[in-house]
Amino acid sequence: MLMPKRVKYRRPHRVYPSGKAKAGTELAFGSYGLKATEGCWLTNRQIEAGRIAIT
Repeated sequence: MLMPKRVKYRRPHRVYPSGKAKAGTELAFGSYGLKATEGCWLTNRQIEAGRIAIT
């Protein structure tokens, strides 16, 4: 694995989205919605593609 020669900390401290939503779980309108089954980062294009696939 490639690593820089001099770093203060070896492991990068990344933020991994995880956990369950505490708010915003009810549908505002319509009968269908998207639900994430695991934590990950989504782009706006991925969300829009899922929304178009539902309609």
